Amino acid sequence: MYGWIWRHLPGSVALRIVEAFVLVVAVVALLMFVVFPWVEPMLPFNDVSVR
Repeated sequence: MYGWIWRHLPGSVALRIVEAFVLVVAVVALLMFVVFPWVEPMLPFNDVSVR
């Protein structure tokens, strides 16, 4: 998968590195600001009981 992405990025090697970094940052931002807040209420971590 990563090889496929690398082959399809346009530009020289230096530009590809920058583009790959931007893609990683975009995916992390999407997960942190959209996916994780949407999934968090469905997770059982808030159901804590201490006896």
